[in-house]
Amino acid sequence: MFNLMKTAILMAAITALFMAIGAMIGGRAGMMLALIVALGMNFFSYWFSDTMVLKMYNAREVDESSAPQFYAMVRELAQKAELPMPRVYLIDEDAPNAFATGRNPEHAAVAATTGILRVLSARELRGVMAHELAHVKHRDILISTVSATMAGAISMLANFAMLFGGRDNEGRPANPLVGILVAILAPIAASLIQMAISRAREFEADRGGAEISGDPAALASALDKIHRYAQGIPLGPAEAHPETAQMMIMNPLSGSGLAGLFSTHPSTEERIERLMAMARGRSS
Repeated sequence: MFNLMKTAILMAAITALFMAIGAMIGGRAGMMLALIVALGMNFFSYWFSDTMVLKMYNAREVDESSAPQFYAMVRELAQKAELPMPRVYLIDEDAPNAFATGRNPEHAAVAATTGILRVLSARELRGVMAHELAHVKHRDILISTVSATMAGAISMLANFAMLFGGRDNEGRPANPLVGILVAILAPIAASLIQMAISRAREFEADRGGAEISGDPAALASALDKIHRYAQGIPLGPAEAHPETAQMMIMNPLSGSGLAGLFSTHPSTEERIERLMAMARGRSS
């Protein structure tokens, strides 16, 4: 129920942002048009955003015959988590990363890069996939997928405002500075909405993944290794579609400094510290 409420709040916030940008571009008429577009995008995001994200990453579906060990690992973890078997995908990218998507556990998918399969041990990879299944179990994969799709749409609408300016309620041309401010501030606002939801969600998925796998130290080791390897290997689709970065187990974007303030992921060090505390608690 709580995650359904979070999804509703997210959709309402992004719809309001859409309407505000629409009003800046075209006054009352622009606001109403933006409302209609936002409602359509919310509907589209709910039903089709998982397919859209998987296509962005050129993910290919695998099964028992094409990826027997990986598929069997996901199946074993899904059974432990008491979840339906998700669809399983591989992404042909060297950067080590993984994500889950779908509107609910019955229509879920998990995806991992071929790079993460090469970099991690079987035990570490098991921890990562348990983390992704925890996202499915907590029913928050819809939130991440919807916010990724809508944030991208907001960025496009903001760019439109900058390029073509806007109209006030009387139909007169708006101050061109308004369009520039919208282009700068709207994506930041969308990022803040994503950030507020995503950071806490990652901690919960770490905890849930450690419980599913029964091995918090393995997930901690995987996060440390992904963090070190991913720094020097760009993930092309994420760089092209930065709004999807918050879906990943580790932030795949190369930005640092000020960009870190808007990161949708908590610090790797803090995540590892929490997991190791769980591991010590299990051994004591």
